[in-house]
Amino acid sequence: MDVLQKCTEYNLHEQMRERGLYPYYRQISSAQDPMVTICGQKVVMLGSNNYLGLTTDSGVKQASIRAIERYGTGCAGSRLLNGTLDIHVQLEERITRFMKSEAALTFSTGFQVNLGVLSALLGRKDVAILDRMDHASIIDGVRLGFGKSVKYGHNDMEDLENKLSLIQEDRGKLIVVDGVFSMEGDLANLPEIVALKNKYQARLVVDDAHGLGVFGENGRGSAEHFDVEDEVDLTMGTFSKSLATVGGFISGSREVVDYLRHHSRTGIFSAAMPPSAAAAAIAAIDIIEAEPQRRKQLWESTRYMKKELDNLGFETGPSVSPVIPIAVGEDITSFEMTMRLLEEGVFVNPVISPAVPPGQALIRTSYMATHERDHLDFALEGLAKVGREFDII
Repeated sequence: MDVLQKCTEYNLHEQMRERGLYPYYRQISSAQDPMVTICGQKVVMLGSNNYLGLTTDSGVKQASIRAIERYGTGCAGSRLLNGTLDIHVQLEERITRFMKSEAALTFSTGFQVNLGVLSALLGRKDVAILDRMDHASIIDGVRLGFGKSVKYGHNDMEDLENKLSLIQEDRGKLIVVDGVFSMEGDLANLPEIVALKNKYQARLVVDDAHGLGVFGENGRGSAEHFDVEDEVDLTMGTFSKSLATVGGFISGSREVVDYLRHHSRTGIFSAAMPPSAAAAAIAAIDIIEAEPQRRKQLWESTRYMKKELDNLGFETGPSVSPVIPIAVGEDITSFEMTMRLLEEGVFVNPVISPAVPPGQALIRTSYMATHERDHLDFALEGLAKVGREFDII
């Protein structure tokens, strides 16, 4: 059998293109602002993870420009060998202070954080315990390790305890969970997870890619929100959401971070993140601390949209974050509504199986601190029109 045969047999994307329903790789020719330009058309952006609107902040952009002028565009090597710049060290020190941890280690992408960290920590006698809705990077990171894995029902604490109780005492236990679930917009039940972690002598990693900058009095994420920061062993964060650039980090104890610095293959064998990205992340953290009003504005828009979408009759599920999904049912409906909404001037993202169970497709909307009420009201008009067309409301 030809190993490439599967490529020629797969034709869903061609079918969608022929029907004008292909919703991926849409070309945006402007910045990630509340309004973006697609094929010359201005549309309201409800599909970005630029939660605090910092990708176009003048201070963040200038920091990035200055870094390029000083260091050039890249590092030409891995952090382990020739790719560590002083600005990388400055960023890790800045993250450590912001997260109130002992140490931090940066990676070139957020996906690489989970791949490298989890595969390095999970040995043959270890077990990873995962929420069924954990991000793909968590799933893949566990697969790369030598340990075993079990999954519990989404936010089902009774099932989590049952899974923990069945693991032998001589096994290392690592609970890995999203702080904010990126498709559903709900939060992990960290207080109960922490209680079970302690009861069964497990360790806890929280992927807070969508919580960092958004939750907590100081923007440190879901653990700060629940006041359990001291109980989380490792926190993963990305720079590609609230922190306005690309890359990611792990923060925790000095000993664990130093171990990962010398054992995480995605860090050791990947080129270092560009200096421009490191500078942008530092500037973004400074703004998060100095301008809490951005987070306040984000939450005002989030609460307004959740209320209005619910009032229109949309099913938005248990979301309590700036990610607000709309249940639409079948995958094809998600595709069709996504493209109709674009015609109405609203950019949203389709979420289909296997990201969600079959028959539970979503339209994913997300919000930014820089959205104005006019943007949101225009989007609501389009959502209401298209929702009625498809008998969703």
